Amino acid sequence: MADEEVLAGGGVNHVVRVGATVRRPAGPWTPAVHALLDHLAARGFSGAPRSHGIDDQGREILDFVPGRTADYPLPAWVRSDDALVAAGRLLRRYHDATAGFSVPPGAVWYFPPVSPVEVICHGDVATYNCVFRGGLPVAFIDFDTAHPGPRVWDVAYAAYRFVPLSDPRHAGARPVEEQARRLRLFAGAYELGDDDRAALVATARARLEHLVRHMHERAAAGDEAFAGHVARGDDVYYECDLAHLALHEAALRRDLTCRSPRSDR
Repeated sequence: MADEEVLAGGGVNHVVRVGATVRRPAGPWTPAVHALLDHLAARGFSGAPRSHGIDDQGREILDFVPGRTADYPLPAWVRSDDALVAAGRLLRRYHDATAGFSVPPGAVWYFPPVSPVEVICHGDVATYNCVFRGGLPVAFIDFDTAHPGPRVWDVAYAAYRFVPLSDPRHAGARPVEEQARRLRLFAGAYELGDDDRAALVATARARLEHLVRHMHERAAAGDEAFAGHVARGDDVYYECDLAHLALHEAALRRDLTCRSPRSDR
């Protein structure tokens, strides 16, 4: 086999590049994810890799999507309003492209479906799972956590990561007033409806609670990657952001729902 280049990632999977492909560990959810990627390709959605089956080592084979990802601490170029707007629009196009996807019988997902099911959520829309070119997001990668759910479940977590909706005491976080402005900008770029806007901040809290719970469950089950995340205090970081969102939820929600015709621009 051609030389393998180890790719940097979120610290959960060992991912390598082989020529124009990426090889990643497969799981019980891989058939459902590959069916989803095939559906996206058939719909003409270019913002996701295509799947090419399983290699002789049992790893899934995906297209390598050229560009840059952005991990923490976030570089300045990923923090622009233009990147935020492009991320919201890309997520909307992705969700719309999942419409009509026929879930395979007996499909297994990494996360269970969330009600009400409207789309197939990516499950981990973040800068580190987004490919950028020219400072703008053009594709999502790492669909392991994809699962059926409501639009706002995905939008809320993407907003948490891209705005970001973090405690201003954290490195790289912005004042609450600026978070409110950028959150409104992101919701406008996605063209989020009024009911989902009203639920957005509460859903971001629910999504972070889900993340912390999942992290603890996986660590307790002996998953070394998640145990490492807990050991370095990632759960404490998220719990701090949960407290921040609880404290400022009313202000963030008010700014989202009190719109003028030009307020999202």
